Amino acid sequence: MPEHTPFASRRGLLFGAAAVSAGAFLTGCTSNESDDSDDQDQSDANSQPAADDKPGKQVTIGYAGPLADHGWLNAINDQAKGRAEKYEDVTLEVTEGSNDTAQQIGQIETLINKKVDVLVVLPADGKALTQVGLKAMRAGIPVVNLDRIFNTPQAYRCWVGGDNYGMGLNAGHYIGEKLKDKSGAKVVELAGIDNLELTRQRTQGFDDALKNYPNIKKVARQAADFTVESGQAKMAQLLQAQSSFDALWNHDDDQGVGALRAIEQAGRDDFLMVGGAGALSAFQAIEQDDSVLKATVLYPPTMAASAIDLARALGQGKGVSGLAEYEIPAHLTLYSAVVDKENVDRYMSTGFK
Repeated sequence: MPEHTPFASRRGLLFGAAAVSAGAFLTGCTSNESDDSDDQDQSDANSQPAADDKPGKQVTIGYAGPLADHGWLNAINDQAKGRAEKYEDVTLEVTEGSNDTAQQIGQIETLINKKVDVLVVLPADGKALTQVGLKAMRAGIPVVNLDRIFNTPQAYRCWVGGDNYGMGLNAGHYIGEKLKDKSGAKVVELAGIDNLELTRQRTQGFDDALKNYPNIKKVARQAADFTVESGQAKMAQLLQAQSSFDALWNHDDDQGVGALRAIEQAGRDDFLMVGGAGALSAFQAIEQDDSVLKATVLYPPTMAASAIDLARALGQGKGVSGLAEYEIPAHLTLYSAVVDKENVDRYMSTGFK
């Protein structure tokens, strides 16, 4: 499925003064002279209301997340709750979470009736829950749509989520750079659930990246189901069908646990593996460097923490520090960073179980 930076780093990116300071530094470098109009513009930009960590107006955020039946989904819920606890001015109303659309709609309607200030919703099904998103917006409750997107922008004020296409793209470029000097290199792909758009996007990104490396050919692709069991079974099939290849792109670190079991059982160590999402187990394996798993591409569950940050800013009528706009953005797509042995220490605290 899988913030790509630790809390401290992300807070600096989202709410810190780094961008403003950098702008001031650049202004200082371009001229030794001060201009009154430039000073006025700078003052106007820096005086715009922006969210920060200081207590402000009290905000009640309603949070409707999924049933935590997957490591990444459990991390999503934990990130939202943990982030809200960091703010004295935030009260978080949390639903039980459900993968049943009718039940989740009922939970969100309860939050609407409670007149929460802002809603954060990760819908079990974006299409099916679009109408309740519209209902909240029409009731004057802004919605932060998390990850699975509603059918119309009218159903949310802000969307924040990961980049499935970018996951595949960055996995492909990482593998491509590792194999660019190998003639006749072969790669295989262990995908997710094929009837999901996110799976197709990850595959498309991977295929597009490989077009930059004419020496590399994708020789096999097998779809799994984002579970340990399916990962093991489908990887065993791939290994049986492909006696040799140079790299594996696995879409999901949970199913990757099973894939690694199958690889170990087959006694194979003749290729490198790149995972996806950012599970703690993957980070630990990368750090230990004693298996074929050499990297994973993030689909960061800390997007839920960022959603709480944005919802708080919305509730307080503030923008984002470091940006000139008075309002938070309409869309925020997180970057799918590649984590390998060189930078795994930086991301270890964001790994989910």
